Amino acid sequence: MSTTAIGVDLGGTRIKAVMMDVAGNLLHECDKPTNDGNDQTWKNAVAKTVDELGKKIPAGEIIIGISAPGLANKNNSAIAFMPGRLQGLENFAWSEFLGIQTWVLNDALAAMMAEARLGAARNKKNVVMLTLGTGVGGAILINGQPYQGAFGKAGHIGHMVINDEGDRDVTGMPGSLEDAIGNVTIRKRSGGKFTSTHDLLKAYGEGDELAKDIWLTSVKKLAIGLASITNILSPETIVLGGGICEAGTDLFNPLQKYLSEYEWRAGGNKATIVKAQCGDKAGAIGAACYALEKFLGKH
Repeated sequence: MSTTAIGVDLGGTRIKAVMMDVAGNLLHECDKPTNDGNDQTWKNAVAKTVDELGKKIPAGEIIIGISAPGLANKNNSAIAFMPGRLQGLENFAWSEFLGIQTWVLNDALAAMMAEARLGAARNKKNVVMLTLGTGVGGAILINGQPYQGAFGKAGHIGHMVINDEGDRDVTGMPGSLEDAIGNVTIRKRSGGKFTSTHDLLKAYGEGDELAKDIWLTSVKKLAIGLASITNILSPETIVLGGGICEAGTDLFNPLQKYLSEYEWRAGGNKATIVKAQCGDKAGAIGAACYALEKFLGKH
């Protein structure tokens, strides 16, 4: 009997889903609004998505992976901790609700799984991924396996400290990497002149000196953070994803310059920095990959 995985990425605004076979082929995709605000509404939207995709295959066993914000519990059956968003998500028993074996993991970890299995870090063993957007997410792959650590908290790289005298972030850490480059602080970092990183980069491209100073300071701090990660985890590949990566060479060129100054390259070895390839379906793809590997007993 063939096994097919449905991967669901549960976000605050959209539910994105894919159907994947054991060879990693994407068979079908689906996209719906989340309608966050009423927990039964978005839970039913997930169930409807799974039902619609499930009807597209005539026979075989279906399993499910769900990518969601928050910290997964010890056996990846639910999100154990996610305050303030998607009320009703914490400790919700998805396998029981859907009537299908379901594994749940953090959304950044799911994105990393997609890149490690089918994307920019395919076939790599030791990988770190950062998602640069409103905040800074992260995930870790060690010896080919996703690393969640005690309490499911591993990979929250955005909350590493870059400046001990900086403002505290959402976790209470001062001067975090998220504070240094996340879109959430762009108004504060620019003294109110820019309201988004997109606007900052537009001005940077036009030669605005203030924008140049703000942007390059942020990239420099990102490089310091990445160099620190290489000292701690020694990954062969660092994948960068998220909306800020659409800056392209405006991000990657100065980042490489700063990394050449800060990264300890013992024996001439250095981490390869690559841009994520799996796009906005990365969470759903990674969730499907994770479910298949759990089902097949790979980790």
